Amino acid sequence: MRVSFSPQRRDGTIEVIKNGDKLRINGKLFSFVSLPDGATIPAGNVPCEWITGPVERINGEIHLTLVLPHGPRPSQRVAFPTPLENPPDGQLDIPADPTLEVPNVDA
Repeated sequence: MRVSFSPQRRDGTIEVIKNGDKLRINGKLFSFVSLPDGATIPAGNVPCEWITGPVERINGEIHLTLVLPHGPRPSQRVAFPTPLENPPDGQLDIPADPTLEVPNVDA
């Protein structure tokens, strides 16, 4: 599997768990097991706001692009993310910047 990223300024986070050719994205399961080699699911045909662009199987491998949400000043790692090539099953290591804790100030 090759997972590319499309950075976008938006609130929220994405959590992806991989199991073979299946992805659980923020709790919702998407299976690409039955996608034959050389086939493409056109952009917008997968009912998931986090998948952008087509989903393809090229030489037996699923290729897709996920939206990568980020804050107003993303790090280089988040603004220009490296695709994940053949990530192992389990939670994907999605580029993210640390969240800043806002102190609770009583006025």
